[in-house]
Amino acid sequence: MEIPQSALFLTNTLFVMTLGWYLITNLQWYDYRIERVVLRHHKTWWHGVYFILPFIAYYAIQDYFWLLFYPIIFPAILLWHRKLDKKVVLTWRVKRFLILLLSITLFLNVMCTLKLWCSIYSVFFPLAASYLLSSGIERFLFETYKRQAKHKIASMSQLTIICVTGSYGKTSMKNFIAQILASHFNVYATPRSVNTLGGIVRDVNESLPSNTHVYICEAGAREIGDIYAIAQLLHPQIVVVGKVGPQHLEYFKTLKRIQQTKLEIVHSNRLQRAFIHTSVTNEPHEKVTFFGDEIQNLTATLEGIDFNLSLEEKTYPFHTDVLGGFQTINITAAILIARELGMEITDIIKAVKNLKSVEHRLERIDAGGKIILDDGYNGNIDGMLEGIRLCSLHQGRKVIVTPGLVESTRELNGQLIHAINEVFDIAIITGSLNATHFEEALRVPQPIFLADKSLMVKTLGEVTVAGDIILFANDAPNFI
Repeated sequence: MEIPQSALFLTNTLFVMTLGWYLITNLQWYDYRIERVVLRHHKTWWHGVYFILPFIAYYAIQDYFWLLFYPIIFPAILLWHRKLDKKVVLTWRVKRFLILLLSITLFLNVMCTLKLWCSIYSVFFPLAASYLLSSGIERFLFETYKRQAKHKIASMSQLTIICVTGSYGKTSMKNFIAQILASHFNVYATPRSVNTLGGIVRDVNESLPSNTHVYICEAGAREIGDIYAIAQLLHPQIVVVGKVGPQHLEYFKTLKRIQQTKLEIVHSNRLQRAFIHTSVTNEPHEKVTFFGDEIQNLTATLEGIDFNLSLEEKTYPFHTDVLGGFQTINITAAILIARELGMEITDIIKAVKNLKSVEHRLERIDAGGKIILDDGYNGNIDGMLEGIRLCSLHQGRKVIVTPGLVESTRELNGQLIHAINEVFDIAIITGSLNATHFEEALRVPQPIFLADKSLMVKTLGEVTVAGDIILFANDAPNFI
């Protein structure tokens, strides 16, 4: 039976667009770097099931591919998309890629219909050409946007730029600095966890108010050179390198490479002062102030933090409702910057007292007779251990929900599991990344493993009661 050309045309177009949707979703997760999608994806088996096998099947059975595509392949990829907790965001970059892909696919299908081009090229070529053309367009546009951002920064002659980096607590530190300085300056900080060069360029162009006195920017990295590029864009006057540890080891391989990358932030033509945590380096420099050892008499409970700080040959008491003893490092950096910009210590003490927790970072929520510690955006061992310690202070049952540590080592996950075993009555382990390790070593009275995160709310409703404390420790998306 001869299959109508129009049916083949439709199937081919829909198949290419389906593969393109899968590709651009993964590219967005991994900062549009194809090498990271291919070599560093956390679930490479997805590529085999949702991309490679359908691709092979298309060329293997050709005209009869629709018999496999409509009842099996398309529904499977649709179900995959629906179950994602971090779906693709339809930015202009994504839209440009999809428009290019559709245009090239339709053109090639017309050529095949007219017998002017062999249909063997009608899947691979549109995907490859769209990716390459889209990447070229984005590079051109990015350079244009970057020049605009540099021009805007240069035009704001009175602007002070503070750039924050480190392995842990960058977003919290940025927010604490902004909150403390806001009483004396017109402050703007990068939103949420925006910390890539592309995100910062867009933020400067689209959101940085022209009357800003102090711009506070967070700098993140996945590769050597990432933070240097941010420093060369902004040329900040003040930089902070917070605590550095074995975070993102799968990208940097060694702690020394992480330290070197974080220190790229000091390469600014306008640098006036660099505040560097003692975990990074102890090499003295006239523009460097080390911090981290000034904190004394620290008390951190479920009600907040009290600590003393040695500052300018005097000792000052501080209190904040923010949770987590490790936050004193981030608060100290904010205090030092406030003093650098001329704020009085009495004003700083008052501002610290009024600090608000950063969303999803040891944020306390009291609901339904339960205490919830939302630490979903924290993914480092120090912060997770502090959350566990705080839970140990609670008199009732203790519940933890976690996927474990991501982009870390088996040894650190072992340390985390040991701490969980010492404290919790119920441990709900989400995802598959660390499930095998937890199954081997977890010894809590009631372990629960959830491969599907969508079941988490239902499970919590079934196993928790009033009087419990629930710690959400890290919240990796399900593509991890």
